[in-house]
Amino acid sequence: VHEYLARHAPIDRAVVDLAYDVTDAAFRKVWHDQHVTWTVAERLRVLLDGLKRTLPADDFDRLVRLHEEMELEFRPDPAPGAVAALRALHGKYPLAVVSDAIFSPGRALRELLRGAGMLEYFDFFVFSDELGYSKPHPAVFAAVAQHYGIDIAEIVHVGDRPHNDIGGPHAVGARGVLLTVVKQRDLEGHIPDAVCDDYGKLADILAQLDA
Repeated sequence: VHEYLARHAPIDRAVVDLAYDVTDAAFRKVWHDQHVTWTVAERLRVLLDGLKRTLPADDFDRLVRLHEEMELEFRPDPAPGAVAALRALHGKYPLAVVSDAIFSPGRALRELLRGAGMLEYFDFFVFSDELGYSKPHPAVFAAVAQHYGIDIAEIVHVGDRPHNDIGGPHAVGARGVLLTVVKQRDLEGHIPDAVCDDYGKLADILAQLDA
């Protein structure tokens, strides 16, 4: 952001960094409280408004694209055992991706899944930038239930954020499995139906919940 702004008028890097941090905090507040994820374009407009600066449309569009596609350039590795777990579950259960778009929009997240060899195991996708709501908003889980023609209580949601991935499904009568494979987070008062600390255990956990 600083590089693009400095092309047009001098600006202190520390000022831009502070504005970036303030915008990120505002994004996370809205995400947590209102269950909406601002698009990258919306976040950058908030940042620029705070700095009382503008960018030419071409520069702004390029900057948005750079943010949206940074994970495609520096791709994260799948968590250990994740691909094997999906392979084991595929065909036993209908599998959907329900994901909040933080920087990468749905189109980029699909490409990340494709590149990791995971896209083929899913047959439905709910991304917050496409739906207009993020977890734990009820509309997210309702979209899954509607797609499969099932009662929302039949959903078992698997995720690593207690507020979104346990509180969200519980609020609509679904179940939630907390993933702690990569990171353990404070439960924030939420009690998961099960905890998975190893993707190799996920099939057995789901079978037990299904029994």
